[in-house]
Amino acid sequence: MTQKRINIAIDGHSSCGKSTLAKQLAAALGYLYIDSGAMYRAVCLYFLQNDINLSDKKQVSMALDQVNISMENNEGTFLIQLNGKDVTNRIIRLDVSSKVSEVAALSIVRRKLVEIQKQQGIHKGVVMDGRDIGTVVYPSAELKLFVTAEIEVRTQRRFIELKEKNMETPYDAVRQNLMHRDHIDSTREDSPLKQAEDAILLDNSFMNREEQLFLCLKLAKERILG
Repeated sequence: MTQKRINIAIDGHSSCGKSTLAKQLAAALGYLYIDSGAMYRAVCLYFLQNDINLSDKKQVSMALDQVNISMENNEGTFLIQLNGKDVTNRIIRLDVSSKVSEVAALSIVRRKLVEIQKQQGIHKGVVMDGRDIGTVVYPSAELKLFVTAEIEVRTQRRFIELKEKNMETPYDAVRQNLMHRDHIDSTREDSPLKQAEDAILLDNSFMNREEQLFLCLKLAKERILG
């Protein structure tokens, strides 16, 4: 008997560990992992590289027509390509981080990427993380999680991540960037970051990755078997 497959939507604030959790869940369940935030970062990178004026709707629309995003899971690692070039590591730099929320707030950008994201989950078996997955992209997902953590915890995590990738950034700059993104993500008019009514709130400030994964796998298996 074939086991039922579900979609899992993970939303939450910047640097709260959404992607790590989503990757672990996908690997444990044999599902496809999709980092929706990486898609917005790739678009942001293209806009930065081509000096696109975000206030010029016509220019933004024309630029979007030149953006081709492809994704793949390579032995458990999520990779994203922009117009045929691997930009997985490039898109996490601070220049992209400081602008991505503004790009993601543009309705024309969201419409294009949300349509791509929706298509990925038609046949189920997807774990996707982002800002509006449970509210907009997969409102009927069988399991919705809203992940958060205290700002100082998130800042430290991001600070360490950048340092490990040889992209050292002042701690205060990292903290300000996270707070700036939180504000834009939560107050934008189109698909703001918010907890879906049926999402489970997960504050992982004082949880390690193993504890978090154990809890979320339990929740996922309950829905698969149910």
